[in-house]
Amino acid sequence: MATTNNRRPQPGRVTGETIALFVVLGLVMVALVTVYAAAKFGHQIAGLDPIPADPWETLFGVIKGDVAWPMASTVIAVAVLLVLLLLGGIAWWVAARRRSRSSRVDHAARYMGRGRDVEPLTHKAVAETAARLGVEGSPGVPIGRTLAASSPIFGSWEDMHIDIWGPRTGKTTSRAVPAILEAPGAVLVTSNKRDVLDATRDPRLAAGPVWVFDPQSVAREEPTEWWWSPLSYVTDEVRAAKLAEHFASGSRDPGARTDAFFDPSAQDLLAGLLLAAALDGRPITDVYRWLTRPTDNEPVTILQNGGYELTADQVAGVVFAPEKQRGGVYGTAQQMASCLTNRQVARWVTPLTSADHRRQFSPEAFVREGGTLYSLSKEGRGTAGPLVTALTVAVVEAAEELAAASPGGRLPTPLLGVLDEAANVCRWRELPNLYSHYGSRGIVLMTILQSWSQGVDVWGESGMRKLWSASNIAVYGGGVKEREFLEMLSALIGDYDKRVTSVSTGRGQRSVNEQLTRERILDVADLQGMPKGRAVVLASGTRPTLITTQPWMNGPHAAAVKASIAAHDPSATTTLDDAQRELVDVGRNLAALDDPVRS
Repeated sequence: MATTNNRRPQPGRVTGETIALFVVLGLVMVALVTVYAAAKFGHQIAGLDPIPADPWETLFGVIKGDVAWPMASTVIAVAVLLVLLLLGGIAWWVAARRRSRSSRVDHAARYMGRGRDVEPLTHKAVAETAARLGVEGSPGVPIGRTLAASSPIFGSWEDMHIDIWGPRTGKTTSRAVPAILEAPGAVLVTSNKRDVLDATRDPRLAAGPVWVFDPQSVAREEPTEWWWSPLSYVTDEVRAAKLAEHFASGSRDPGARTDAFFDPSAQDLLAGLLLAAALDGRPITDVYRWLTRPTDNEPVTILQNGGYELTADQVAGVVFAPEKQRGGVYGTAQQMASCLTNRQVARWVTPLTSADHRRQFSPEAFVREGGTLYSLSKEGRGTAGPLVTALTVAVVEAAEELAAASPGGRLPTPLLGVLDEAANVCRWRELPNLYSHYGSRGIVLMTILQSWSQGVDVWGESGMRKLWSASNIAVYGGGVKEREFLEMLSALIGDYDKRVTSVSTGRGQRSVNEQLTRERILDVADLQGMPKGRAVVLASGTRPTLITTQPWMNGPHAAAVKASIAAHDPSATTTLDDAQRELVDVGRNLAALDDPVRS
């Protein structure tokens, strides 16, 4: 994402002697102009003869007494000096305020991307891309403002994002919420907290219906209006295998060891049972019931009757395996599907009665009609993360199918997926392999992680690197303490050439030597301790740039978001107070910035 050559020269420095010389010259010029102006206008007021046209002649004439100096000239000179002192005081105050607003990393902005370096991210550039793609209502995904020029920058509706923000660094307020609010079409959101839902729920109602999938009662939602059948996704053995993989990945603790035999076998068994349940029109909870009955060959019969002979043989091979082997495979599969034993979870994915009148969520209809889907779950034992992942994938694949049938092979209006806490609640194993493909389909995904290692836990080191490389836009918001990741990021940001001056004296002679040394623009310590309100952006075809983040509190939708929080958040007062305090943490300079340019 960063260009290979990020070295930049240090801006020219001025020595102390040069500064002193300029100060002396400035004072002389101020004195000259003051004396000349005071003498000229003083003579006019006093009705005296005109002074010489040459300012220097006037100055020396006043000093020698050859040019009269009336009282009016003294008054004028004093007034001019007072004005100059006032202007100097104002200038000093402004400079002091700027210094107080600056963070300890702001100096790096002079060496990083600015102007033409970040032109592809400007409002003009992304608006042109949006017009070319036929997208109306939004130029792109807001990122923030460049620190160097306070210019808003965006990701286009072809760009894929990856964000790494440590805890409590403002990722929700500065990235997730603004992106959701500016989306022109359908939005898909995952999270392990209710804050994103409460902040954007009411503003998103204007774009279409709002769906909240909350099987673990993160936001205390109840499945009274609708439900979703994961088995509606299972149309063949391929999709059954994908759904089984979501259960396997989502139920496993990060970094947990897997058994080379039992885990793959259990996943294959689970896939076969999911396919059998789908073929027979059963609720997904029957899959777990079969897993508690290892000798029940009913799924084998269903698969055979459905024409899936090889899958039937695969399941039969486990059913009729030696008892110890069978017990190990079935036990592992039970762990993978353990969330189905939670009655609260089951109400969201199974019909309540044989005559359930609730609407059944259709990913295909959602993609066509638009709206917003929030999928919430908690990490840890009994997590509903596998179901959140399954629903997310079902929606994205439905969007992909609609894109394939649309002119140009992409969605007429982009779908935005904000995968907040992706490593905890949406462990989509195939995501790195698919990432680069989705941008061309009009499916824009933003994967938000708390650290590099979180991604490694889900996708492995190679998978995480693949996801990072496939992202057109990477944003680092600070708060990460992983040295290897920070060293990689520091190298991508690049170096600058620093001019070092040394003075030596010997034998009555003074010599000055200058040499260039190469230093990192932002070192590991800078990146680790980057204050709230600053972020580094690395985008394809641009130099890395330092930005000021733009929380929703400073955006055009602030009033609507506050109203939504007040209406839905049980702790609305605390939440809004925290938001105000975050503004203070981000920096008072944000209040002075203009609102982002709107299309």
